Amino acid sequence: MELILLVLLPLPLGFLVRSRAAAFVAYIAVHSFVFTFQSTSLTLEWVRGSTAAFSADGATPWPYLIVNAVIYGIGLGLVALGAWLRQRRETRRTTPVDLAAG
Repeated sequence: MELILLVLLPLPLGFLVRSRAAAFVAYIAVHSFVFTFQSTSLTLEWVRGSTAAFSADGATPWPYLIVNAVIYGIGLGLVALGAWLRQRRETRRTTPVDLAAG
């Protein structure tokens, strides 16, 4: 679920939302909801006996934490990239072109 969110949301959010802080807050809010839903779903499967996501002995799932932290970091980076692309496009559009120089 987080990977689908990563592909669909952060770059357009950073590009379309004028305030960079608002774009980051919006991404963090949506990601928090998706992460909570995903973690709850995986925990329920683990309680039912599935060991696909977590080990049977109940050890701390460090790989799950690391993978999700990397996905989260990439998403934040894509929000920043979207904001940078928007800023670059706006700067390019407002700069006058000197046709007499040449």
